[in-house]
Amino acid sequence: MLKIPDLPSATDESESPNHEWFVLKVQSGREDTIRDAIARRVKIEGLDRYFEQIVVPTEKSTEVRNNRKRVIERKSYPGYVMIHMELNEKTWFLVRETPGVGDFIGPHGSPSRMSETEVQQMLGQVVPVKEEETAKVRIDLERGDRVKIKDGPFENFEGTVEEIIEGRSAVKVMLIIFNRPTPVDLEYWQVEKL
Repeated sequence: MLKIPDLPSATDESESPNHEWFVLKVQSGREDTIRDAIARRVKIEGLDRYFEQIVVPTEKSTEVRNNRKRVIERKSYPGYVMIHMELNEKTWFLVRETPGVGDFIGPHGSPSRMSETEVQQMLGQVVPVKEEETAKVRIDLERGDRVKIKDGPFENFEGTVEEIIEGRSAVKVMLIIFNRPTPVDLEYWQVEKL
């Protein structure tokens, strides 16, 4: 049996909605489709003014797999969706009756409003970041450092760092090949400091 918390009825059209942040427990792995389903139902029901944002918190990270660097986006809180809305009978029913939605986070199904600190903490990871900034990696090497190459065609060679190319997350290493100094550009993860 569905327990209905004591909620105000929908406000008059003349009043401006009082939006607050809430967290929904949803089926894990379906966060994006559930967010889209709620947004569609809001449009169909004509309740746009009561809903401001529906967010699946994500974070971007850089990973290296098969010697390739990729920027990937992962869900910060799998199984949860944040929603900025005015809570009243109509909006509560709309959200709760959407397939895949478990319940609002709060004691005994009563929706708990999020504090400003909680919102900032969760949304701090959602803020759009420029691609350049995301791919920036801290390279813990300096010009003149001795390094050993741990991957690629020059594996196990040793050399000296000549230049750090931060824009590409690469380093230029001077190797001695056939008794001649030869500059080689390598990804930062292909070398290790000696």
